[in-house]
Amino acid sequence: MGEVPELIQDLALILTVAGVTTIIFKKLKQPLVLGYVVAGFLAGPHMPYTPSVQDMGDIQTWSDLGVIFLLFGLGLEFSFKKIVKMGTAPGIAACSIIFCMMGLGFLVGQAFGWEKMDCLFLGGMLAMSSTTIIYKAFDDLGLRQQRFTGLVLSVLILEDILAILLMVVLSTVAVSSNFEGTELVVSILKLGFFLVLWFVVGIYLIPLFLKRTRSQMSDETMLIVALGLCFALVVGAAYAGFSSAFGAFMMGSILAETVDAERIERLLSPVKDLFGAIFFVSVGMLVDPMVLIEYWLPILTITLAILGGQAILGSASFIFSGQPLKVAMQCGFSMAQIGEFAFIIASLGVSLDVTSSYLYPIVVAVSVITTFLTPYMIRLSAPAYKQVEKRLPRKFRKLLDRYAAGGENSEISHSGYWHSLIMSLLRIVAVYLILAIAAVLIVQHAVTPLLESVIPEPWCYYVACILTLVCVSPFLRAIVMKKNHSEEFKALWHSSHFNRFPLLFTVVFRFLLAMAFICYIIIYYVNLSVGVLIFVALLLVMTMILSRKLKQQSIAMERTFLDNLRSREIKQEFEGLKKPQFAGRLLSRDLHLSQVNLPMDSKWGGRTLEELALGRRYGVHVSSIIRGSRRLNIPQGMDRVFPGDKLQVIGTDEQLKRFVEELNGQVYEPDLDIEDREMKLRQLVVTAESIFCGKSIRESGLRNRYHCMVVGLEQEGEEALRVPNLDTPLKEGDVVWIVGEVKDIKSVCR
Repeated sequence: MGEVPELIQDLALILTVAGVTTIIFKKLKQPLVLGYVVAGFLAGPHMPYTPSVQDMGDIQTWSDLGVIFLLFGLGLEFSFKKIVKMGTAPGIAACSIIFCMMGLGFLVGQAFGWEKMDCLFLGGMLAMSSTTIIYKAFDDLGLRQQRFTGLVLSVLILEDILAILLMVVLSTVAVSSNFEGTELVVSILKLGFFLVLWFVVGIYLIPLFLKRTRSQMSDETMLIVALGLCFALVVGAAYAGFSSAFGAFMMGSILAETVDAERIERLLSPVKDLFGAIFFVSVGMLVDPMVLIEYWLPILTITLAILGGQAILGSASFIFSGQPLKVAMQCGFSMAQIGEFAFIIASLGVSLDVTSSYLYPIVVAVSVITTFLTPYMIRLSAPAYKQVEKRLPRKFRKLLDRYAAGGENSEISHSGYWHSLIMSLLRIVAVYLILAIAAVLIVQHAVTPLLESVIPEPWCYYVACILTLVCVSPFLRAIVMKKNHSEEFKALWHSSHFNRFPLLFTVVFRFLLAMAFICYIIIYYVNLSVGVLIFVALLLVMTMILSRKLKQQSIAMERTFLDNLRSREIKQEFEGLKKPQFAGRLLSRDLHLSQVNLPMDSKWGGRTLEELALGRRYGVHVSSIIRGSRRLNIPQGMDRVFPGDKLQVIGTDEQLKRFVEELNGQVYEPDLDIEDREMKLRQLVVTAESIFCGKSIRESGLRNRYHCMVVGLEQEGEEALRVPNLDTPLKEGDVVWIVGEVKDIKSVCR
């Protein structure tokens, strides 16, 4: 028998220990992430009393795969549309928290005399609260229906995307060993370029591909295709100079906008769980108890910095975003921990070899402590708010209330035609210019060398020039013509003569930008005089503008992109996976829509809404009932609810909380007598003394009284067992075959 490779032995050890520890942590109702970290510590080289992993190099490779799968899965749960629809409040809060906590972490590191790179990475770790841990804490405490939890989860989504950008910036800083300079600016611009390019091209092409191949997409094929796309962009990100995690996240966020996102997420879940577990186990392997003992003071200080920083600075950030004091403190106290992204940033520092060896175990220890304290911090927010409210001067409280009211009004106020027009133009010019630049670079670096090998000079350059102009023409036309006939443009044009010059300037500027772009393309391939060059560029831009075919092509491309972008949103709203649009426009600030599932063993199953009287008893109103693939909007009093239904309910926080508690309480007790519920098949011989003799099967009461079912009847003179007629009289000597529970059959056959 051959020897088992070390990799298999290491995996056996890791998964066995991880399985045992996660069962224990599940029993203790603690996050599984901590169980994996403990498993890594037990299987790591710093634990002398248990077997250890033999080849850390292989495990590191597997953990890198874990990061890829984790961020690919995170991207599948992410949507860029969510960022746009959240408004400015979560964005302001997220940016403020990251800035404040990074600064706090940097100052703590400086206070201990650590290297600048250690301080910078420590700040990045402290800035990232754990989505998984907070989500679980809200579930355990029954707070998911509260208004402030939705705001916290919105900020966490933004923190996740900002964490990806932060990792790219930290990588750039680490490689250049410089905190400022043109190299960092160029890297950020490069990041923005590829971010927009990959997302726009991906949203345009990938949903079309999945739609046309849907009939061939079994679960196995879908998983392979999704992973293939993921690793293709991972490689592309590496070639572009970014981390593999960034490419995985981008592909996940692209697939998140497709109608197959839920299916891909379901198929990916076991793979993500496996490699994610290996990653967190590898985190635990780096924990050295001697380092923790030696650095107990930094661990304690950093823990207090997180708790106090999020409680004070985090709450202040939410106040700055326009939230009332109570909501701000609830949000700030909820985010007082670090988790999975802190581990990922720490592993980035280790892989780049720019952080000290003690930083990783310190961060893991701090994460464990703050995770255990998270539920207590959430509970502490209410009494802390009461104490702060008592001690705040009345004038200051009124000032905060006015600021919060102003923040809410700003969310719904009309921003003005100029603001809307300028923002739209900036977005259009940026996106189409990036697409045009990408098309030029592809032709220059991929197509032109091929043309040089098959077509003699200078004709190959003429062909390449014409090909480039054809590729960029839809994008340049969009840059020049988009929004020129929009409502904002027309309203501003007719409202005042003073608006016409700046409006004309926006058109002329975009026209000149398109001409400059064409001039660059021509100069790159062909030598022309300045006069001829300007004339040709002017002629080409005018041709693009007047071309009806090019206009139709541009409109079709944009329509396809927008349809692809909205496809999942429409599907989710219909299936009840996403709240309808009106939910965000309810008049009352405290009134919102929540979706609850009717338990499968609910006592309310089969009852009408009129019988339940939810409005009278709890103050809530059912706006929709979603049942399988059907959706019933504005249900009437005679409509019934059934187990498994999804109910979309409108009410206040207190009303919804009371309703959910009652809903979950109105369930049947589980049937624990499993053995007694077993069904048996028995023969009942009808005798002259039997109470059934002379009665029909219907009259015998075997079904209604004794809870047994007659499945067959043998009568004298008949050779075969037959299905009886309910009106067949039972005679002496008949053999009745009955099915029922053991106790019921005994009562019949005694």
